[in-house]
Amino acid sequence: MKKRVRQTDVARLAGVSPATVSLVINNRSGGSVRISEETRQRVLDAVNQLSYVVDPAARSLAGGQNAILGVFTFEAIFPLTHRDFYYPFLVGIEEGAEELGYDLLLFTSAGHRTGMRRIYRSGVNRLRMADGAVLLGNEGSKEELQRLVDEGYPFVFVGRREVARGDIAYAGADYTSATARVVEEMMAIGHRRIAYLGTPVQTESLLDRREGYRRALRAGGYDVDPSLLYLCADDEIQPEFLGELESKGVTAVVVETGTPAPRFIRVCRERGVQIPRDLSLAMLGDPTVDYDFEAGITMFRIPRREMGQQAIRLLAALLADDYDGQRQIVLPCEFVPGSTLMPPNLAR
Repeated sequence: MKKRVRQTDVARLAGVSPATVSLVINNRSGGSVRISEETRQRVLDAVNQLSYVVDPAARSLAGGQNAILGVFTFEAIFPLTHRDFYYPFLVGIEEGAEELGYDLLLFTSAGHRTGMRRIYRSGVNRLRMADGAVLLGNEGSKEELQRLVDEGYPFVFVGRREVARGDIAYAGADYTSATARVVEEMMAIGHRRIAYLGTPVQTESLLDRREGYRRALRAGGYDVDPSLLYLCADDEIQPEFLGELESKGVTAVVVETGTPAPRFIRVCRERGVQIPRDLSLAMLGDPTVDYDFEAGITMFRIPRREMGQQAIRLLAALLADDYDGQRQIVLPCEFVPGSTLMPPNLAR
């Protein structure tokens, strides 16, 4: 069996110390360490002559980077379909890694009894197997994110995330402006009583959407009626719910993506409410599942693929010693007109 070539073999052939070989291979000269170009070239020639291959684990233990980035999701991501929520994010992450010459390491173990995955196992940060990591998930442990920040571990979240101490680097979408645009389109064709329908969850992306709803109404000169902001479970969306909207003079509804939207559409059908003739409708994002609806729904498209790409680029930049740029990137969403908006049916 052929003996594996080691750094000591390279050092012997190049006539330098093993420490010098390590510095050249890890590209860590500079500052107080000076290596002449002649010495560097001798080391590289020896590496090529001996066909030396860097051991990523040893390189990582030595304090260098091994060009491996982790990908961690707080929820399971398999099996995938072309419309799956995670799929475009992962495509963008893969494209970004390939563009910059990084390998990806997917972390899938250490599931919690609640079904949510954990970063720490027995107090150990498993992500340290990689130079840095991209994190995804609708739900996530704020305690674990805070711990990563406190440790100084380099990571980027796909989507805006905040913790009590320090800032999280992220590549997110501008849900606030996108939601405001949808409400502005409704007001532009005469709607004044616009209801908001969402889930009783307080993630940053949903809070951004709700702020966009309020911002658009205030900018249009209208008071924000708290009674029109509905955050309820799916089973609370019953035919009687539509009667309540009608009694309040509601002529348009914006709905968060996920389970509330298809539930609301189904209840409209059961009640005989026609969209958009009787009630205008817009979704705050693009669906990741098929909707049994004949018309193109007015919505905005989330730049999921671009968010994945930007997350990798940002992480690679953070791993560079001289990076001093923007740590929080917000990408615009694309408004999709659809066909579920029309002027309010005042006769109704």
